[in-house]
Amino acid sequence: MPKIEVFSTKWYQEDTESALAILGSGINGLGEEEASQRLEKYGKNKLPDRTVISLRKIIWSQLFNPLIFILIAAGIASVLIGEAKDAIFILLVILINTAIGAYQEYNAEKSASNLQKLLKIKARTKREGITKEIDAEELVPGDIVFLESGNKVPADLRLLETAGSELDESLLTGESQSVKKHTDAIPKVTEVPDRKNMAYAGATVISGRATGLVVATGLETEVGKIALNVQEGESAKPPLILRMEKFTRNIANIVIVLSVVLAIMLRFQGMDFGSIFFFVVALAVSAIPEGLPVSLTVALAVATRRMAKRNVIVRKLTSVESLGSCTVIASDKTGTLTVNQQTVKKIQLSNGQAFDVTGEGYNGDGEIHSNPGTSIPIGSNDSENLDRIIRVSHLANEAVLKKSENTWDHHGDAMDVALLGMGYKLKGGTTSLLAPFKVLDMIPYESERKFSGAFYQTEKKIFLGVKGAVETILDFCHLSDQEKEKLTSEANQLALNGYRVLGFAEGQVDSFTKKEYYPDNAIQSLEFLGLICFIDPLRGEAKDAVQKCKAAGIEVLMITGDHPATASNIALELGLKEKTRKVVTGKMLAEVGDTKSDAYVDLVSSTSVFARVSPTQKLEIVDALINKGEFVAVTGDGVNDAPALRRANIGVAMGSGTDVAKEVGAMIVVDDNFSSIVAGVEEGRFAYDNVRKVIYLLVSTGAAEVVMFILSILAGLPLPLLAVQLLWLNLVTNGIQDKALAFESGEKETMQKRPRKPSEGIFNRIMSEQLILSGLVIGFIAFGFWLYLQNYTDIEENSARNMVLLLMVCMQNIHIFNCRSEYKSTFKIPIYKNYLLVLFVLAAQGIHILSMHIPFMQDILRIQPISIQEWLLVLGLALPVLLVMELFKLVKTSNRT
Repeated sequence: MPKIEVFSTKWYQEDTESALAILGSGINGLGEEEASQRLEKYGKNKLPDRTVISLRKIIWSQLFNPLIFILIAAGIASVLIGEAKDAIFILLVILINTAIGAYQEYNAEKSASNLQKLLKIKARTKREGITKEIDAEELVPGDIVFLESGNKVPADLRLLETAGSELDESLLTGESQSVKKHTDAIPKVTEVPDRKNMAYAGATVISGRATGLVVATGLETEVGKIALNVQEGESAKPPLILRMEKFTRNIANIVIVLSVVLAIMLRFQGMDFGSIFFFVVALAVSAIPEGLPVSLTVALAVATRRMAKRNVIVRKLTSVESLGSCTVIASDKTGTLTVNQQTVKKIQLSNGQAFDVTGEGYNGDGEIHSNPGTSIPIGSNDSENLDRIIRVSHLANEAVLKKSENTWDHHGDAMDVALLGMGYKLKGGTTSLLAPFKVLDMIPYESERKFSGAFYQTEKKIFLGVKGAVETILDFCHLSDQEKEKLTSEANQLALNGYRVLGFAEGQVDSFTKKEYYPDNAIQSLEFLGLICFIDPLRGEAKDAVQKCKAAGIEVLMITGDHPATASNIALELGLKEKTRKVVTGKMLAEVGDTKSDAYVDLVSSTSVFARVSPTQKLEIVDALINKGEFVAVTGDGVNDAPALRRANIGVAMGSGTDVAKEVGAMIVVDDNFSSIVAGVEEGRFAYDNVRKVIYLLVSTGAAEVVMFILSILAGLPLPLLAVQLLWLNLVTNGIQDKALAFESGEKETMQKRPRKPSEGIFNRIMSEQLILSGLVIGFIAFGFWLYLQNYTDIEENSARNMVLLLMVCMQNIHIFNCRSEYKSTFKIPIYKNYLLVLFVLAAQGIHILSMHIPFMQDILRIQPISIQEWLLVLGLALPVLLVMELFKLVKTSNRT
C-alpha cells in the first residue's frame, strides 16, 4: 500500500489523473485485498453512533421525579413518627418502581437504537473492475463511487466524471441553491462552498450522474469534522408523550384537591397530623397513574417492533401515534401498488411490424415473436428495424443485468433493466448487434425532461439514440402533425390496455462535442423507430389492502407520473376508482392556477387518481388535502418525492428508494409493499388503543380507591387500608399488570372504524362512562365489604384490612380483563392473543399471596394468611365488577346495532 498523506492533501487542487495516482487507484478501482488493508488502517466510513442513554442516567431520571420526592418525604415522616418499618417498605417501593421503570426504558432505548441499524446506506463502487453495491461504511480512500439523482454522497469525493450533476450542499454551506459540479482542478486556495469539483459526505445529488474518487472517510470528512465539535442534542418529545404528561398533571391536580378535602375530614375525626400526612401522601401516590409514562413507552416500543416484523421501520415514535389518525394515503403506483418488475411485452415498430415478448421479471427467460411460435434471429429480413430499436434500448441504458449462477443480478432504473432483459430474449443475443458501436456520451434521464439518450459511433458515423415519454420523443422527430397524432393515439390505446409505453428514435449526427448538458432544442430531426410496451404486474395483496383501507375509512389516492390511461387502468383493477370518475392530470391542475382556490380544492377532491404530475404538483396536492382538514400519509421513493414527503403528516419512504426520501420519511417500508403501509396503519391504531386501555385501568382503579376512602370517612369508619397497604396495592397490581396491556394484539374491528380525529382527546364518551362505572363498582364493593366486616362481624381491624386488601387485589386482577376492549365481551377475546396478561395477573396474585406467608412482609403490611374458604369468598365478591361491565358492554353493543 503506498504511503498516502490522504487527509492533508488539498484534493480540489489536483487534477483527476494526479488524484488517482496519489491514492494508488485507477478506473478499475481498488483490489479487494488493498481495500481490506485500507479499511483496517483508516477505519470504517461512519460517524460515531448515536449514544444509547446509559443505564445510570436512566436510573437517575427515574429517581428525579416529584412523585418519588413525595414518597421520600413520606418515608422521613414515618421515621419521625416511629414507623421505621413503614420507611423501609417505602424505600423498597421506590427501588422496585425505579428498577421496573429503568429496565423498560432501557429496553425501549435499545430498541430504538437497533431499529436505526436496519437503515444501512449503500454505495455503488468498483472493485477489481467489477461494479458492486456495498455498505457505505466499507468505503476507503481510493474507492471509485458512482452517484445518481437522489443519492446521498457517502464520503468526501474528488469528482472524476460528471453528467449534468447538481448537488444540494446546504448541510455544509447553509446555501439552499444547488451547486453545478465539474471535474477541472482548482489551483487556488478555495473554501468548501466553491470547491465545485468535490462532492462532500452528506450532500444530496439533485440531478445528473457523477463518478468520484473517495478521498476522505468517517470523521475525516468535512461533516465528520463538524460532528466532532457538536454535542448530541436532546430529542424532542413526541406529541403523545407531551399529551400524556399533561393528562397526568391534570389527574394529579384532581387527586391533590381530593387529598386536601380528605385531610380536612380526617382532622375533624380526630386523626393526628402525622398520620394524616402519611395517609394523604400514600393515597395520592396510589391514585396518580405515575406508571403511565413507562407504560406508554413500552406500548410504543412494542408497536415499533411489531411494525418492523411487518416490514415497516419507524424512524420517529410520533409516527406510531399519527398513523391512527390517517385519513388519506397518497401512494405511488410503481413498486408500491405493483411489484416493480417491469417486463417488456410488446414491440410496435414504426413500419407497422409488431412483436410479442414472452417471460416476466428481471431476467432473460423468454423469446421475441413476430407471430406465435417464431422467434426473431439477428440478420433476418424481419429483424432490421427490430435490431435498431434494441440497439438504442441497450446503448442509451445505464442499468446492469447479468446472470450469476442460478440468479439474475441487476441494478439501475427498472425500465432500463427490463430493456436489457428483452435483449437477452433476442435469438442469438445482442453481442454482435452492439459490438461495432462505441458509446461517446450519455444523456441521463431526469424526471423533468422525461427522456434519456446516448451518442455512439461506428466507423466514421455518429448516432444519437433517445428513449422516453412518447410525446417527448415525437417532438424530437421529423414527423408531420398528422403522423404524430396517429402515433400518440396508438400509444394511448396501448396505455388503455394497461401498458407503460416508451418511444424510441435514432438519427445520425454530423459532429459530436461532449457537453455537460444537451438542451432539448439541440435534439431534432431524428427518425422515429417505434414503441416498446411494458407491464408492471399488480402486487397480489395490493387489492385487498386497498379494500381494507376503505373499510377503515381511509381514502387511497394514486399519484403517478405515468400516462393517464395507464393510471386509470391500474386504478380500476385495484378498485381505487369507478369508471365514471375522471383522472386528473398535471395539465388540468396547472390550468386551474391558484392552488389555494376553491376550484383547485374541488378538482383535487374530485378524483382518486392523479397522472402526469410534476414533483411540485404532488406537493401542491398534498398541501390542498391537508388544508382541507385531511390527515395525509404520502409514499415516495425518489428525490422528487422529498417535498411532498416532508409536507405530509406522515412521510413513508420506500426501502429501495433514494437516500433523501428515506431521510425525510418518518417511516420506511422495507419491501416497498402497499399492504405493509396498511399493516403499519393497523399497528398504529392498535398501539393507540393499547395506550387508552392502560389509562383506563390506571385511572379507574385509582378512582375506586378514592371512592372507597371517601365513603368510609363519611360513614365514620376507620381507614379501610393503611398507607403502606395502598402503596403495596399500587405496586403489586398496576405496577405489574398494566404493562401487559401494551402487548394486546388488537381487535379486527379497529380497522373497520373511521380514523380518529387528531384533535380528539384521550377520553371519549364511552371510555369516560366505563371509567366512572367501574370506579364506582370497585369502590362501593370494597366499601360495602369493609362496612360488613366492621359492623356485622367480630373480625379484628387488621384482619379485616387484610381481607379488604386481598379483595382490592382480586378486583383489579379481574378488572384488567374488562380493559381489553371497550365494546367486546371479555369472554369473546381469546386468551391466547395475550398470554402475558394471564401471566402478569397470576404473578400479581401469587406475589400477594406469597407475601401473606412471609413474616417480614406480614410485619410491614400488617397482613396474614387466609384460608381457602376466605379466598374463595373474596374472589366471589370480586366477580361483580366483571359482570357489571359485561352488562354495560351488552347494552352499548345493542344500542350501536
